[in-house]
Amino acid sequence: MPDRDPHILVVDDDARIRHLLQRYLSDSGFRVSIAADAKEARAQLGGMSFDLLVLDVMMPGEDGFQLTRAVRGGSDVPILLLTAMGESEDRIAGLEIGADDYLTKPFEPRELVLRIQAILRRRQTPGAVREQVALGEYVFDVTRGELRCGDQIVHLTTSEAALLKIFARNPGRTLSRDELSQQTDGNPRAVDVQITRLRRKIEPSPKTPRYLQTVWGRGYALWPD
Repeated sequence: MPDRDPHILVVDDDARIRHLLQRYLSDSGFRVSIAADAKEARAQLGGMSFDLLVLDVMMPGEDGFQLTRAVRGGSDVPILLLTAMGESEDRIAGLEIGADDYLTKPFEPRELVLRIQAILRRRQTPGAVREQVALGEYVFDVTRGELRCGDQIVHLTTSEAALLKIFARNPGRTLSRDELSQQTDGNPRAVDVQITRLRRKIEPSPKTPRYLQTVWGRGYALWPD
């Protein structure tokens, strides 16, 4: 387990369940943030790092499956799904799109705590090496999607972190706008905007990039130290 209390995001449109889980998980030693739907969850994910997400499947608008798929496009944060669905096909579908575990409603809060602890233990296996990429004075933690300059965390939006993670896992490889957009938000034009923002955060001279380079006519490539 990490030295600090693990930070969990609970996403559920049922206010009673949401606040019940917040209170119970807090009493069990976790830091807990809450969101009523996928939109609120995205806002939280854009500004904070979490050790685990607890997502309700049956939410209005963007449901838990869709949010899981979106999160998995740029993050390896553990995800536990809460579902009222009893069919094995539905449970398997959640695991296939990237969830780490699921729990069928109704459930005992204590079981949720035990499952969360089990997931976090697997992620903190002794000897496990966290992927990191050096970019001059910056270090990008690929596993957490976290950029640091010394001891300071540099804020990345969810889209920026997702994009940098793709580059970090493909060092030196030229990636086209279409390829990058398919793995992020599906908008090739938005890729250029995100590239510009990333360069402002990681490059000593954004107009003459050392790390995140343009390969004319083909796309972009990351050349870490």
